[in-house]
Amino acid sequence: MFGKLTLDAVPFHEPIIMVTVAAIILGGGGLVATLTWFGKWHWLWNEWLTSVDHKKIGVMYIIVAMVMLVRGFADAIMMRGQQVLASAGEAGFLPPHHYDQIFTAHGVIMIFFMAMPLIVGLMNIVIPLQIGARDVAFPFLNSLSFWLFVVGVVLINLSLAIGEFAQTGWLAYPPLSGKEYNPGVGVDYWIWSLQISGIGTLLTGVNFFATILNMRAPGMSMMKMPVFTWTSLCSNILIIISFPILTVTIALLTLDRYLGTHFFTNDMGGNMMMYINLIWAWGHPEVYILVLPIFGVFSEVTATFCKKRLFGYTSLVWATIVITVLSFIVWLHHFFTMGGGANVNAFFGIATMIISIPTGVKIFNWLFTMYQGRIQFHSSMLWTIGFLVTFSVGGMTGVLLAVPAANFVLHNSLFLIAHFHNVIIGGVVFGCFAALNYWFPKAFGFTLNEKWGIRAFWFWITGFFVAFMPLYVLGFMGMTRRISQDIDPQFHPMLVIAAGGAVLIACGVLCQVIQVFVSIRDREQNRDLTGDPWDARTLEWSTSSPPPFYNFALVPDVHGLDEFKSMKDNNVAYQKPMQYEKIHMPKNTAAGIVIAGFSLLFGFAMIWYIWWLAIVSFVGIVVSWIVKSFDEDVDYYVSVTEIERIEKLRYEKISQADLNHVN
Repeated sequence: MFGKLTLDAVPFHEPIIMVTVAAIILGGGGLVATLTWFGKWHWLWNEWLTSVDHKKIGVMYIIVAMVMLVRGFADAIMMRGQQVLASAGEAGFLPPHHYDQIFTAHGVIMIFFMAMPLIVGLMNIVIPLQIGARDVAFPFLNSLSFWLFVVGVVLINLSLAIGEFAQTGWLAYPPLSGKEYNPGVGVDYWIWSLQISGIGTLLTGVNFFATILNMRAPGMSMMKMPVFTWTSLCSNILIIISFPILTVTIALLTLDRYLGTHFFTNDMGGNMMMYINLIWAWGHPEVYILVLPIFGVFSEVTATFCKKRLFGYTSLVWATIVITVLSFIVWLHHFFTMGGGANVNAFFGIATMIISIPTGVKIFNWLFTMYQGRIQFHSSMLWTIGFLVTFSVGGMTGVLLAVPAANFVLHNSLFLIAHFHNVIIGGVVFGCFAALNYWFPKAFGFTLNEKWGIRAFWFWITGFFVAFMPLYVLGFMGMTRRISQDIDPQFHPMLVIAAGGAVLIACGVLCQVIQVFVSIRDREQNRDLTGDPWDARTLEWSTSSPPPFYNFALVPDVHGLDEFKSMKDNNVAYQKPMQYEKIHMPKNTAAGIVIAGFSLLFGFAMIWYIWWLAIVSFVGIVVSWIVKSFDEDVDYYVSVTEIERIEKLRYEKISQADLNHVN
């Protein structure tokens, strides 16, 4: 009845896992008790969990992503600690099978369940405000995408307490991920957590693609869009094209494991190298799915805190488009060592070098924007400057790795690990932190504490260089990737330094936790009425902070790239409309939670071969979707009286903030 699921699936013999699970249960129980004590369940359900408001969905994405950042970082700390002990002649505290699970989970969590939801959360909050839309094109689909992502989060964390996670590395190469070499449930957890959350991400890509193309304010042509919207558009195009590759690849691996097919085996006509081709045909565009929106963030931040228009808007947009196209012809540099031949390696090596050119164009766009600007060293600007340094180092090491001969030597070493983290942390993570500090007032109506934000930045950037520069040295010394036992003692000093860097980063994370706590405590003193009074390029200025649930009572007209600046130059005030009309808005719905709940049961049932539950839950998914499609009562109209009441308060806030800004 319960398939392969027995009490033996709970790893009672692993004290680290059991303590972690106990802490999660106690923490979750405490949260439930607190919500019950204060009677907040009704509010949480109606205002947040069932909401289709893009701003609230964006906030929920970011909250879950930050929780997963802590989880993934804890894995990193354990890996680094194990390597330090193993290089000192000790056995360490992690047996090989547990280390390999942590190693795999760290990569999966940080890419799929931390970086991706942070980016999607930012796009949710910002894009409709920047293009003058009241919501995304498909609000229910937005909610469903979020809850499918949550299903993936639940499954990957469930593997801690019930069963195990994959021991294959974060991309689960066959034959290691095949049934013969991995008969347990670890790879199945990997398959279903990624498959379900990946479908949610694909739906998100379709949603934002349609939103940006069809819901821009009147007069906002493509070349009048804010840069963040432009980079997000290109990112979502990459999602639409590349994520079906991931979905199909994982589906074929699923067939190999469940039905005994031979797509990725060495017999019966299969080819495991085809899996690696397919997974990287998705995997390299994925890097740009993450980093392109961050390029948009740095463009917004640099122009704002240098008090200048962005240098070279047109060139930056075209550089983004070129990167979008080229990102699909560089995937093979991830496996130069497979023996593809000189011609194949040369093509992909040259393509990799070429893609660095439009990236360099962007670097110079930001540098020239800073040149002769009145730079304000806000925490967002510090993250941007830190990015320019770290990302440039990562880019240069990437060009080195694009040379096939050098790649043959360095590919399986820690040099590659240092390069990858150089780009992802120095680019994506730093950019997300810059964006959170920059747009936090727009989401919540008050600013984050600057002192703690600056402290977090210095701990993070110092810790980053201390943690990862030694890995470049270790790579040249010959230390290979993925090892956890019997490490050569000559690597010990550098590993100790790297572990010290991880501790500094942990201090940075702690500073960010304190920053949020202090900011909430002092929110009345830090109240920011307009959210972005310094921003002269987007339509965000025309709504209060936080915005009303409908964003704009009247969708504004756009006449130029810098609409607000043009109005100020021409002494045109933003006037309160003489009259309002009813606004059509989507209703909250629990359908996304219901479908995601059945998806969670389906994934869990497939992992443990509980076939009756898999059938029931799959039927539940289909029936729920059909019922939702016949649900006609999904929309409502905001009355003119309600709009007038909200707008009266809103304009009072904006007028006072404008007065303060002028003074």
